[in-house]
Amino acid sequence: MHSTNLLLEEPIRMVSILEPSKPNFFPAMTKIVGTLGPKSRSVEAISACLKAGMSVARFDFSWGDAAYHQETLENLKLAIKATKKLCAVMLDTVGPELQVVNKSEVTISLEENESVVLTPHQGQEASSKLLPINFSGLAKALKPGDTIFVGQYLFTGSETTSVWLEVSEVQGDDVVCVIKNSATLAGSLFTLHCSQIHIDLPTLSDEDKDVMKKWGAPNKIDFLSLSYTRHAEDVRQAREYLSKLGDLSQTLIFAKIENVEGLNHFDEILEEADGIILSRGNLGIDLPPEKVFLFQKSALHKCNMAGKPAVVTRVVDSMTDNLRPTRAEATDVANAVLDGSDAILLGAETLRGLYPVETISTVGRICAEAEKVFNQDLYFKRTVKYVGEPMTHLESIASSAVRAAIKVKASVIICFTSSGRAARLIAKYRPTMPVLSVVIPRLKTNQLKWSFTGAFEARQSLIVRGLFPMLADPRHPAESTSTTNESVLKVALDHGKVSGVIKSHDRVVVCQKVGDSSVVKIIELDD
Repeated sequence: MHSTNLLLEEPIRMVSILEPSKPNFFPAMTKIVGTLGPKSRSVEAISACLKAGMSVARFDFSWGDAAYHQETLENLKLAIKATKKLCAVMLDTVGPELQVVNKSEVTISLEENESVVLTPHQGQEASSKLLPINFSGLAKALKPGDTIFVGQYLFTGSETTSVWLEVSEVQGDDVVCVIKNSATLAGSLFTLHCSQIHIDLPTLSDEDKDVMKKWGAPNKIDFLSLSYTRHAEDVRQAREYLSKLGDLSQTLIFAKIENVEGLNHFDEILEEADGIILSRGNLGIDLPPEKVFLFQKSALHKCNMAGKPAVVTRVVDSMTDNLRPTRAEATDVANAVLDGSDAILLGAETLRGLYPVETISTVGRICAEAEKVFNQDLYFKRTVKYVGEPMTHLESIASSAVRAAIKVKASVIICFTSSGRAARLIAKYRPTMPVLSVVIPRLKTNQLKWSFTGAFEARQSLIVRGLFPMLADPRHPAESTSTTNESVLKVALDHGKVSGVIKSHDRVVVCQKVGDSSVVKIIELDD
């Protein structure tokens, strides 16, 4: 039975579905981004998350100050040392996020069909009749009939702390709304989302720039998640600012698509960004429910064809409070993998959820099962057709390496790279086996001191499906004599054997540069 992205062998034996899966050194090819917070910031908790399969740690500055996040980051570093598991760091900006200002953190009960006023006067106390907000231009943006969603930060969609409002009238700077469902706002941080309304605030705020400069730059963050990306110009401005912050010129920018405005400019944003995050929480509010799946499938296809990592959010919301996902959520995770997602991003589930480690482990297992029935053959043909001819030199080598690896049933593809680009191109063709990216450091100088590149490139592959990095000895350049290439290859093979990916008599496809030539070779291992 063949469909566009699912491969099942005929005849299908239903009983075989229940057979236990073989254990793998890599839990899944699909990567998991975990948001670190109150329930997941101790060294022990982070270590458990890393062992469960988290490869990128997300630091969300919508809440918590720089000191709090720095403490969490120091714990992450200790956990990385303890577990010997590499992990990248993602900084998530706040962007033009609208918030309810509830300074006294009182519980607010809202009753259906009652009225509530949204006011920009933040000095006033929040109550069931009045909600102060952090934006003075809301009244100018809204008109009667518009809908507003108010929910707990990283709302799951199932709790009773989310409320829909409908604008009934605008009075000066205030917006009078009718409450469409009864709800109780309890907690410190509530966000507003105005459905399909342009909010006249910069994508990168002064506060975001301050965090990037004072926290991001000293900590050499690997990824910047640019919240509420609406235009390609947003990405360009962020990149220009990063370029002024020394080491952050290497930081990859992931555009977070959260509303219809971002959807309308998706193609130009994709061209400018290094990757895409589909923020389905806000998108699910901005889009009609019946259109969400269509956008997801279309956006992931575009990212796949462009060879840029795509990350899907909001897949197992119910695991914030429960040990098992719902049936719909389990299917949703698998569909995200079959649709072509590189990584799954967990928000509330790991930030304030009761079961962060179990959530990562469960999502990893679902991803691994979905990968087994991913129709790689069809995907490969579709990608080659999309790229067209003549292919670039690198693209040709990458696709040939994947084709060879599948034909000879190789257990792993080993790629030597300095920038990480060659390894990412191989991963673009979604090989069924892991790609071991051997990052060869380069020596560079700023005329004051010498330093090696490579660590950034290695960590940045931790968000790409099927790509597993290792940092090589800097004494082995990526383009060198056959002798040094053989010696660094031996190190990579030994690493593969120790990790259980490579066994005796396995075939391995190697992609490397020798002089001016790019070479794909197949080697068979002895005992």
